[in-house]
Amino acid sequence: MHFPFFRRHKRSSVEKLAEKAGVVFGENNSFASCFWSSAEPYLIKIGSNCQITADVKIFTHGGSKVARTIYPKFDCFGKVEIGDNVYIGNNSLIMPGVTIGSDVLIAAGSVVCHSVPSGVVVGGNPARIICKVEEYIERNKPYNLDTKGLSRREKKR
Repeated sequence: MHFPFFRRHKRSSVEKLAEKAGVVFGENNSFASCFWSSAEPYLIKIGSNCQITADVKIFTHGGSKVARTIYPKFDCFGKVEIGDNVYIGNNSLIMPGVTIGSDVLIAAGSVVCHSVPSGVVVGGNPARIICKVEEYIERNKPYNLDTKGLSRREKKR
């Protein structure tokens, strides 16, 4: 949930736009670019500590035009809910009606058509569970250089 009176950090321009559009979100999120791709951004709820990277799109409806040849007033919508501590990689697409649990990593370029449980890594088109987050961490420990928080110069060294 979004509680503006708890904010302690300066909001990014994307975060301000998301709030103005009606996206509901928690604290300590990072939004690299505008991710809502519909006239109903108020159907999107994002938890806290989430990172939505560049060129991600979250859809809350679509495809109705084709159905309107048979049902002229046809309009499908679906809320999108994202838990806490979720990373969504570049160019991923999140389809209407999807719920993403907490502690989830979505690989870049994924097309998430179905809800995702907590604690997993998903990827692909359509996105499928690849492994649990714990497995991802174990597999990637050899590549961990503990550089988080270092300056650019320190990282380069």
